[in-house]
Amino acid sequence: MKFQYSVEGGDFTMAGHASSQVKKSLKQLGIDSSIIKRVVVALYEAEVNIVAHAYRGVIDVDIESAGIKLKLTDEGPGIPDIEKAMTKGFSTASAAVREMGFGAGMGLPNIRDNSDRFTIDTVVNKGTVLSIEIDFK
Repeated sequence: MKFQYSVEGGDFTMAGHASSQVKKSLKQLGIDSSIIKRVVVALYEAEVNIVAHAYRGVIDVDIESAGIKLKLTDEGPGIPDIEKAMTKGFSTASAAVREMGFGAGMGLPNIRDNSDRFTIDTVVNKGTVLSIEIDFK
């Protein structure tokens, strides 16, 4: 099964839409709830990162028998220092984003911790691609 979702930067009213839809699909497929939780946490964090930091993005979802592959591609500022961005508590979120309760600096670490495989490809002033894989074991 393949799905694609568009995400607009700054549209916090739709933040979490893709992760909610994927959760419904995985429940219908009878995937173990502990796996669904990992998928939803990783995807929600990545989705909110697009909303909070990028101009726009696309989420590609590929559900296979062995697991799920997520690819999130955004147009945005990119990540100047991936190592720093992977540090729990580090955030470049604006004050406005923090006032809404986002931007605690746990997004990328939570994605990493809930993924079986996770890569970041980024170009400053162009955008970022996150590849997330979670096995249905």
